[in-house]
Amino acid sequence: MEQFAWIFWIVLGIALIIAETFTLGFILLWFGIGAIAAAFAAWLGLGFGLQFLLFAGISIALTAMSKTIFENYFSLGEGDMHRTGIDSLPGQIGTVTSESKGSLNKGEVQAYGTTWTAFPADASRKLIEGEKVMIERVEGASVYVTPVDNEKKLPDWRSES
Repeated sequence: MEQFAWIFWIVLGIALIIAETFTLGFILLWFGIGAIAAAFAAWLGLGFGLQFLLFAGISIALTAMSKTIFENYFSLGEGDMHRTGIDSLPGQIGTVTSESKGSLNKGEVQAYGTTWTAFPADASRKLIEGEKVMIERVEGASVYVTPVDNEKKLPDWRSES
């Protein structure tokens, strides 16, 4: 029976590699490769204990190395991330479409074609209709804005270079 152990390891390795296509973790591939290495060891006639150690050692080493490789070389750093949707709003310029009302100085700001409920970041200041504001932060479905007083802060998209 010992002479057919390599078949067990080959079947296990192929099954793990095929199972990897149905998972998201990218771990079963390394265990499949470890099983194929153990199959080679079984084919050479090494004992089951050495086969299992080879399987475990290669599988764990490849898993650890792939985690390091993926984290260091394929992950996006904080500066490389492309912000989309609501995450892209802070720092953008909008226009006040409805001036402040009530004790919270609630108004409306239009940015990227969408009208947002807006509050001034400085609670004592009122929003004036037509005023340009910069979105400081987003909380829920509301934005907190500060006025843009300086023309240099506004993008000059009409100037010819």
